[in-house]
Amino acid sequence: MLEKQLTGHRVDRSICAWFWDQVVSQGDSFKQQPVIASPTHYLFQIVREGVTFLACTQVEMPPLMGIEFLCRVADVLSDYLEGLNEDVIKDNFVIVYELLDEMIDNGFPLTTEPNILREMIAPPNIVSKMLSVVTGNSSNMSDTLPGATASCVPWRTTDIKYANNEVYVDLVEEMDAIINRDGILVKCEVYGEVQVNSHITGVPDLTLSFTNPSIMDDVRFHPCVRFRPWESHHILSFVPPDGLFKLMSYRVKKLKSTPIYVKPQITSDDGACRVNVMVGIRNDPGKMIDSITVQFQLPSCVLSADLTANHGAVTIFSNKTCTWSIDRIPKDRTPALSGTLLLETGLKRLHVFPTFQVGFRIQGVALSGLQLDKLDLRVVPSRLYKGFRAFTRSGLYEVRS
Repeated sequence: MLEKQLTGHRVDRSICAWFWDQVVSQGDSFKQQPVIASPTHYLFQIVREGVTFLACTQVEMPPLMGIEFLCRVADVLSDYLEGLNEDVIKDNFVIVYELLDEMIDNGFPLTTEPNILREMIAPPNIVSKMLSVVTGNSSNMSDTLPGATASCVPWRTTDIKYANNEVYVDLVEEMDAIINRDGILVKCEVYGEVQVNSHITGVPDLTLSFTNPSIMDDVRFHPCVRFRPWESHHILSFVPPDGLFKLMSYRVKKLKSTPIYVKPQITSDDGACRVNVMVGIRNDPGKMIDSITVQFQLPSCVLSADLTANHGAVTIFSNKTCTWSIDRIPKDRTPALSGTLLLETGLKRLHVFPTFQVGFRIQGVALSGLQLDKLDLRVVPSRLYKGFRAFTRSGLYEVRS
């Protein structure tokens, strides 16, 4: 347990004991609650890579501020430590405490921009660890305050210079879909992010526009985005942080089709069950669909399974999870999985049918239909390189049988 207390507002650690008692008694359903009311406190929690981030308060405050701050802490730690798990946090607990000291002050978020934090607290590396062993000084804190802390653009480091100026924009989308047992599309929407990787000298002023911005809902922006140009003309005007960052996120709802289909057929009689699953391309996106997988959980009443496929590999794990790795759909045949399931003694038919979870990846296309129009700089430096990529992968893609 890592704990950060605020001066004058010390919280008794017994609240953590109460929290873990509730986690043990209620399980995953309790972990999915972002705001929890205890007898003495209000708790905010997020879970990232098996690590729980918990904050508590006894006074009125906006719940979303607590949740957003915990998300920012998790993102900063993941960026600093190049991963997020229990062992990494234990190995770098000094840096974790130093980051918390700078990110929150007297209960209020203070410095949460990674660029400024990197100037204040050096990320861990082999050299710094060796020096800490030799000198006995384990602190990575800088002696000087970064100049960007007093800047009107605190997310950007000052005095940046590059020989070659580059800016690249990526559209990264995840498709969520639910298809019922009759093959009808119940839900289909896309969650997307606009990611920008900027390496430009000075303080660049960029504008980014879309050909069809009206299809986007639930937009969320990085603090660098000026809201007025977006509100009036749907144009993103911003001074970017240095390096890779998420410029905005969006959601496109009520899509009409999915790129691939999965058709499961399950029949059972006399204690045995016959399974047939076919996978194919429903709407060709114009780019190669790869990394296709179909995964489902065998019901607990199944004693054994004998499943084979005419393309790809089928793996059945000890926890009764079956994974069918297809990768790419060949042109000469339709991938199909077939086999039999042996049910428990005395059980004639299968009463619990599995849900098939589908995974895929498409390089070079955004399935939402969102398209970038142009990316402009107010002052264009010499040797400027611009680029754009699109990438779509499956999110919560379920086919019910």
